[in-house]
Amino acid sequence: MGDRWHVEVDRGVCIGSGMCAGRAPDRFRLDAARQSHPRSAETDPDEDILAAAENCPVEAIAITLREGGEPVFPPEE
Repeated sequence: MGDRWHVEVDRGVCIGSGMCAGRAPDRFRLDAARQSHPRSAETDPDEDILAAAENCPVEAIAITLREGGEPVFPPEE
């Protein structure tokens, strides 16, 4: 069994493009102010979540390992 992920959207950075909700509608939603929210902050690793984070035009989505907090995306440089 793999490590679980913690998914967070920085709503101070989010521009409401909707790319995350379009790419992974079961994983992200936009509120009335067009700010993104993960449908669940903790999840099993998921390629759609990773693709949504990678395609966010402002990199507002951060994914870390639930245990230990190591970054999944964006990767450490």
